[in-house]
Amino acid sequence: MQTLTAVGHRGAPYHARENTLESLRSALRLGADAVEIDVRLTRDGVPVLLHDETLDRLWEHDKPLRSLSADQVRAVTDGGVPTLAEALAATDGSRVMIDLPGEPDARAVARIVAAAREAGAAERVYYTGDAPTMLAVRAADPSAEIALTRTTLAPARAGLLDAIKPRWLNYRFALVDRALAERVHQAGCLLSVWTPDTRRSMRRLIGLGVDSITTNRVDTLHALRSRATPAGPARSRGGATA
Repeated sequence: MQTLTAVGHRGAPYHARENTLESLRSALRLGADAVEIDVRLTRDGVPVLLHDETLDRLWEHDKPLRSLSADQVRAVTDGGVPTLAEALAATDGSRVMIDLPGEPDARAVARIVAAAREAGAAERVYYTGDAPTMLAVRAADPSAEIALTRTTLAPARAGLLDAIKPRWLNYRFALVDRALAERVHQAGCLLSVWTPDTRRSMRRLIGLGVDSITTNRVDTLHALRSRATPAGPARSRGGATA
């Protein structure tokens, strides 16, 4: 029996504001094996947790993050946007999936990878994003664990997989069926999906044998996983546990 990794998407956003320290801590309390965070750079090159290009949706401040220093971000959010270093400290001992939604620039990616290393977290973080961004991660850290994001059913080019060397292929959950799951596993990768939030979708994906589910409702996933796991030791695919 495989071991399913439960990942809190931006923490536990139904319990606390996404990408905040409280959201990350809530996800772990609710049964997450890992938390997914979005990381971008401030004007002065500090990695902070934010999905969007601006602070408008979450913090009602519409200037681009890139136009603000880390001190300014802290001031306008009353300290609500943590740095990557703070997030890694708050999740000490737990796995962290770092999504890089806005960092195709190789130097920016290298700065984020370096920050994880400086925080002593290189062994427990893994990175997800599109192919150009993951190529930059691989260049910055040849030993990095990578979950390559896929948004279509078209098979990834063999040369691309050889260059990135992903441990995971990370698909939008609605794309996944049994044939895709078998294809990913036959390619020697683990299958990660995002972001199913209904019990029906989660049950379907568990039945298909996915290795990791990233969800906004990690408490629901944790409960379903607990009921789906038979008594006795579980066998993981390639050590996919968090």
